[in-house]
Amino acid sequence: MTTPVRRSRTPRSRRNTVIGLVLTAAMLFPVYWMINVSLTPQSRMRKDPPDLFPLHPTFSGYRSVLNDQLPYLGTSLLIGLGTVALTLVLSAPAGYALAKLRPRGAGAVGLLLLIAQMIPGIVMAMGFYGIFLNLGIMNTWWGLVVADSTIAVPFGVMIFTAFMSGIPDELMAAAKIDGATTWRTFLLIVLPVSRNAIVTVSLFGFLWAWSDFVFATTLDGGGGMKPITLGIYKYIGNNNQEWNAIMATAVVASIPAAVLLVLAQRYVAAGVTAGAVKD
Repeated sequence: MTTPVRRSRTPRSRRNTVIGLVLTAAMLFPVYWMINVSLTPQSRMRKDPPDLFPLHPTFSGYRSVLNDQLPYLGTSLLIGLGTVALTLVLSAPAGYALAKLRPRGAGAVGLLLLIAQMIPGIVMAMGFYGIFLNLGIMNTWWGLVVADSTIAVPFGVMIFTAFMSGIPDELMAAAKIDGATTWRTFLLIVLPVSRNAIVTVSLFGFLWAWSDFVFATTLDGGGGMKPITLGIYKYIGNNNQEWNAIMATAVVASIPAAVLLVLAQRYVAAGVTAGAVKD
């Protein structure tokens, strides 16, 4: 009885595998082409047709990255880590309060968080421009941390709320019987078991800050510490013919995001799907 079923499923499985491979190749081809161009000598850049493989690779573009773009990479790293820290400090206690303390108006807060996620970044950037200008904090890296956190915090609160809702209330009751305060219960019991949510929120917060261009060009266009997105934009404007160096900058800027996604994939899958299934 099982043999016909296996025979009928095998062609479909192979077809789905082939389709998946084709779609994956199509999505990854721009990444491959970016790497290919970054290794192509400038003299062969205008060859028609272009080389599909870097037959004569050069690392001059990557040397330019280390010479010209390293300060921008450092600034983006600083902004990304600052955004992660501020996002966790604000979103984790808020998610705990909504999930376990259940204050009045929790439903309205959830609705506001969803609305905050729908506001376009350019609209927020214009509002921040007026606020930052009045406060005198334009062109500062920590101003970008605050701005980027406004995107990451609503997402973080929703992730923490969904994840912490699945933590058994018996843990809270046992801690309360042992004399633990609400804050102590949150720090010593809830946070340690919320590792997947912490990794998920940290990863997305870092990636949003790392790839931000709208806030950066609006709030830090003339600052001394610019993120890598502005570094690439400036480099294209000044050297619009040196495509190997431009692509090398893009490759280097993509490495942290790719590495983090690979390392945290398992935690992100668990954190994003938290609360989707109820017992």
